[in-house]
Amino acid sequence: MPYEPPTHTVERSLRATTGAKIIAGVDEVGRGAWAGPVSVCAAVTGLRRPPAGLTDSKLLTPKRRDELAAVLSDWVTCHALGHASPEEIDELGMTAALRLAAVRALEALPVRPDAVILDGKHDYLGAPWRVRTVIKGDQSCVAVAAASVIAKVRRDAMMAELGLEHEHFGFADNAGYPSPVHRAALEEWGPTPYHRLSWSYMDALPRWQHLKKVRLTPESAALEAGGQLGFDF
Repeated sequence: MPYEPPTHTVERSLRATTGAKIIAGVDEVGRGAWAGPVSVCAAVTGLRRPPAGLTDSKLLTPKRRDELAAVLSDWVTCHALGHASPEEIDELGMTAALRLAAVRALEALPVRPDAVILDGKHDYLGAPWRVRTVIKGDQSCVAVAAASVIAKVRRDAMMAELGLEHEHFGFADNAGYPSPVHRAALEEWGPTPYHRLSWSYMDALPRWQHLKKVRLTPESAALEAGGQLGFDF
């Protein structure tokens, strides 16, 4: 299916309206997986012409993603990845875990961005970062598209390596996302140390219910502690 190539339109707008000079595109992968970290890439590209075929990683074949990621690693001005572990996801919830991974990526860059283009409509970063959210930014913005491809390829490689320890789960093929092989392995073998144990898929595993983790919301934590609702936590 043909698609419009990404542009620097948002970056140019940020430069013109805010004076930002260093702008990072940020995208995540692994949000909906049952196992593995949620991973975020921050990429700074400047205004150079991007490699041919660059777009949202989900629109590319695995072969093309790998080829582009190899080119992008040298083409981008700089990039960094941040991860939040399954344990952190269970403890903090996905939104806070995303922010943790994104901050780790941004702080690992050799230069601090003046502004961040964040894929999607929800700003999970917040202050002190200057954020512009862009729906489908991984298709329309060069820096976000570059971050999308690098994040996907790096996390897939990480999951394939974890799969060597747990071959029944097919991590090399499903990257920790739901699949028939993954579901069958969970029923037979139970979750690995890399699974998110607070997630609802655990409800369908009666043999392994004793491993499920319950993450308390601030409201339920207050009630358990004998407090009252309405406090700031």
